Amino acid sequence: MASADRVRLEIAFEGAQALTVYVTTGVADELDRALGAAAEGAYSFEAEDGRYTVAVRKIVFVKRFARESRVGFGAAS
Repeated sequence: MASADRVRLEIAFEGAQALTVYVTTGVADELDRALGAAAEGAYSFEAEDGRYTVAVRKIVFVKRFARESRVGFGAAS
């Protein structure tokens, strides 16, 4: 998976559990649609580190990071 094709998601669940995953933009879009449709049941997806199945109704929020954050120094133009 190329870095331009993936996005970082933070998924928070009832009970203060959270999960951070790197997924394709397509997977992030599909999860967003499932949440918007108030889907019942489970949603399965492939992430960079394995396969996950989550209960959609237990998700409190999903944060989709705009871009990868990097720590370090850069040259000013």
